[in-house]
Amino acid sequence: MAFSLLAPKPVGAVGQSGSVRGVLGTVLRYTVLVIAAVLFLLPYYLILRNGLSSEHDITSPNWTFFPSSLHWENLGELFSDPSVPMGHALLNSGLIAVVQTAGQLLLGSMAGYGLARIPYKHANKVFYSVLVTLMIPSAVTFVPSFVLVSSLGWVSDLRGLIIPGLFSGFVAFLFRQFFLNFPVELEDAARVDGLSYWGTFWRIVFPNSLQFYAAIAVITFIAAWNSFLWPLVIGQDPSSWTVQVALSSFITAQTINLHEVFLGAAVSILPLVLVFLFLQRYLVEGVAQTGIKG
Repeated sequence: MAFSLLAPKPVGAVGQSGSVRGVLGTVLRYTVLVIAAVLFLLPYYLILRNGLSSEHDITSPNWTFFPSSLHWENLGELFSDPSVPMGHALLNSGLIAVVQTAGQLLLGSMAGYGLARIPYKHANKVFYSVLVTLMIPSAVTFVPSFVLVSSLGWVSDLRGLIIPGLFSGFVAFLFRQFFLNFPVELEDAARVDGLSYWGTFWRIVFPNSLQFYAAIAVITFIAAWNSFLWPLVIGQDPSSWTVQVALSSFITAQTINLHEVFLGAAVSILPLVLVFLFLQRYLVEGVAQTGIKG
């Protein structure tokens, strides 16, 4: 009796039970993924649904998940509203985001490479000074920055919206961490061939770091596009509004234009979705290459 209890199961039974567990695990995994995808996409559907609905359909007590009709004319109304220059605001946001992203990539990478590779006795002091700036709350520097920009006459001007965001200490920190792990053998070979630090950076380091540049570009572009408080204070004239400021103007103390708020939000999200879809793999790979230990 004891030997029969300890006898091994037939090979076929073991393989069948393993295959059943594998199928159940796959079904469970995909079920969880589908539920997570639905929960993630639900807010976007509600934004688009309300943006293409009438005010009555949005605020009706008999609210339905699927509206009876879609009002595509809301899209034309959004861009023809005389009180909110949505088209011009989108152009402003795009210009600000692109220029600030390019500036932060250029200045941040040069600063990070200099701190990581160029020997200088005060390099650590400069690096710690950059880190200290990251610990200062933005609320502390907000008023002095506004006073400086106002004294230069850049209020309601794109220069006041773009130039203060051309450099980021956090981006410089990320680039330094990345360049510390960059293969030094490639740089030594370039130096043997007679290249300076400047030539080594542009001819060797930069072409071999494009994935990391793309990852940082995604982060900085999204941050610049979604910036609200600084553009709200500096962009006092409608001609200098960004898309985030334009969206806030649909909700005032006197009126609330719900369908334009939702449709404007959907339109403002679209560029970020496109940028993320094209560069998402670089985002994951680039952050993994920063050398930051958890």
